[in-house]
Amino acid sequence: MKSRKFDALITVAVLTLGVAGTYGRLSSSGMPERPLDALGLSLLVLPALSLAFRRTAPVWTGVVAVGCGIAYYGMRYPGIFAAAPALIAIYTAATLGRRRLAVVLAAALAVGVGVLVALADTDPEPGGLSLLSGWLVAVVVVGEMVRNRRAYLHEVEQRAVEAERTRDEAALRRAGEERLWIAQELHDTLTHAISVINIQAAAATHLLDRRPEQAREALAAIRDSGHEAMRELRATLGVLRQVDAEDPGTGLARLPRLVARAEAVGLPVKVTVVGEAGMLAPDVDRAAYRIAQEAFTNVLRHAGPASITLTTEYRPGTIVLRVADDGRSDATAAGQGMGIIGMRERALAVGGSLTAGPRPEGGFEVRAELPLVSS
Repeated sequence: MKSRKFDALITVAVLTLGVAGTYGRLSSSGMPERPLDALGLSLLVLPALSLAFRRTAPVWTGVVAVGCGIAYYGMRYPGIFAAAPALIAIYTAATLGRRRLAVVLAAALAVGVGVLVALADTDPEPGGLSLLSGWLVAVVVVGEMVRNRRAYLHEVEQRAVEAERTRDEAALRRAGEERLWIAQELHDTLTHAISVINIQAAAATHLLDRRPEQAREALAAIRDSGHEAMRELRATLGVLRQVDAEDPGTGLARLPRLVARAEAVGLPVKVTVVGEAGMLAPDVDRAAYRIAQEAFTNVLRHAGPASITLTTEYRPGTIVLRVADDGRSDATAAGQGMGIIGMRERALAVGGSLTAGPRPEGGFEVRAELPLVSS
């Protein structure tokens, strides 16, 4: 809409200046001239009106403007304003990237006027049409400069828009990753704690009347599991609040407590460490513990009466974590929930891998191979 209004203003300005300037003898072509009549006036008005379509129909606008200009000067009408529509049409073609059209129109006008000047009976006076060639070169060059400038500004704007879009996508991706991380943390923490509490509560209910001392032990284990869950939730919330203090008990350093809780609910745990313990990156350390915790949770929920073998093997640049049980064969139900998916995602997030499935001799095994430093 703005371009149409601007083109309309250009049309009115060129038409007004051309007609008024010619009748007012404000310029001279430098050649013998005759008075302006109806035909000459139409040759001024028609190309000026065609400028209203200079963007949508640059070819026809240029042909009309150049043709009328040559015809105007060929009939010896006065002034140089008839060249204005042609110059504007050539400039417009250049700014639109129609370089060949601009050059052809400029050459056609230059040749046409040059032939008329060469065939004139007298040499043209200085000024007027003798300067037309310079103006033609100038409008083509300026048009190219404007087009390049517009292309540059458009490219800058596109890059700014792309950068903004990329920032928005990155923010959405980070938000999604954070939601996934929160979901995994809450799943691992609450599922394990609730599984232990459920087992201990069932044991306490069963032993309350016959063996109150053992019931108290089960209730104490419930209390400890609740405290542990609360502590882990506070640690998770602390990360979300960007608390700088690191929890010294994160990662594999918490395995003894995990083993103790499993043994407290009647699951014997055999712990084996192979190789010399290496220094793990914090995210790998945390991922390894969460994988072990979720594997223990699956045994508590699905394996029934079973024993657990926890093997931690340190290799050059790699740690291999295995959690195997000898529970009932329907422990494969562990692979039908989100637990296995969450463990695998944790392993992949630090550049490792995870496999999980039934063992040939019975039971279930989770095996995670993680780099000491996340990739």
